[in-house]
Amino acid sequence: MLRSLFIDFNSYFASVEQQLNPALRGRPVGVVPVMADSSCCIAASIEAKAFGVKTGTGVAEAKRLCPGIAIVLADHAKYVEVHQQAVAAVDRIVPVRQVLSIDEMECELTGRWRARDRAIALAQQVKAEIQHSVGACMRTSIGIAPNTLLGKLASDMHKPDGLTVIELHELPERLLHLQPSAIQGIGPRMLQRLSRCGIETMAQLYAAPRDLLHTAWGGLAGADMYDKLRGQWYGPRATVARSLGHSHVLPPDLRHPEGARQVLNRLTQKAAMRLRKQGFYATSMQVFVHCSHRWQREAGGERHVHVGETQDTGFLLHTLDQLWFSGLHQLQHPLAVGVQLCGLVPASQHTRDLFDEPQATPEATAAQTLQNRPVQRDRARLMSAMDALNRTHGKNAIYFANAHHTLDAAPMRIAFNRIPDLETER
Repeated sequence: MLRSLFIDFNSYFASVEQQLNPALRGRPVGVVPVMADSSCCIAASIEAKAFGVKTGTGVAEAKRLCPGIAIVLADHAKYVEVHQQAVAAVDRIVPVRQVLSIDEMECELTGRWRARDRAIALAQQVKAEIQHSVGACMRTSIGIAPNTLLGKLASDMHKPDGLTVIELHELPERLLHLQPSAIQGIGPRMLQRLSRCGIETMAQLYAAPRDLLHTAWGGLAGADMYDKLRGQWYGPRATVARSLGHSHVLPPDLRHPEGARQVLNRLTQKAAMRLRKQGFYATSMQVFVHCSHRWQREAGGERHVHVGETQDTGFLLHTLDQLWFSGLHQLQHPLAVGVQLCGLVPASQHTRDLFDEPQATPEATAAQTLQNRPVQRDRARLMSAMDALNRTHGKNAIYFANAHHTLDAAPMRIAFNRIPDLETER
């Protein structure tokens, strides 16, 4: 039974750039986070992929593979706006059941639309509506299948502009040409675990008994995979946020300790505003500094500290300074930085500090300041007022001064499974 209509936008970032700039249409395009040959492509247009340029290809290598490639600086706000238009376009034809990423969404087929011919006709209507209302450059590959996992695999089988159907009676034959790594979530480590269980191919993965997959995955996720591969329907699972944060590749002019510190300051302010808007308190904070081709944890590029439940920007910035001057300031050639707020506690479960003093006297406030303790009086009202001003007048209407020189150095970024909130990130 067909129940999932899975929509994958092809070369999404690059396609948006081509749609909004007619001069880029038909040309190979690489989208980059920083305009530097040392950077890499975070997206490549369909034309660029024909030359071997793909996500992760270095800019210098992309220019070698494709001398005529147009290198475009990423503008994530545009991608979010077009994403919202795309969701609305699809929803006009068939209700969107879930948005999985900036370029992927799924609809549930119901009633008579589960018939193969009707499902294909519906997919063609979706494609036509996107082309008409979002733009001719916004091509999609659609997979139709019994569940989300199989719909995703089907959408990947024919790109660009594909339409693939996998029916229940076609399993497992339609999957056997794939590698296990084609399944989202099966990365290098999972491949090693599967290999230790004697599973190297998709045929072996499909044939493996449920208990073996339970062992390979180390829990119920393995049993779930057994059912998903056989077409069992499943709904979106509720997830609990455990952390939030931001990271940023430094532009060349900020690849020095003070530049890294200023960007970390900006990232912390953004994360704190998100924390408040989403209704969480953080209980720990991590700071990363990347000095080579990976996060240098062994070399002292990471710091972590537990804090009392907080969503106070000033306190988090004070904590950032403590972590920074614990050794991160000695790293001379930073390339990227990141801040993560962890151990999130919903506001409904927040326990106030025993020593909070909402009506603190001036003398007590001064004593707290001298002891480097966060001043509690009216802090929540102050943070709320700052957030309101930034939502109304833009993200830089009011801010802590340490980030003054890097206000535009850490622009919006789109993570794999998170669509940025334009209200807090602009």
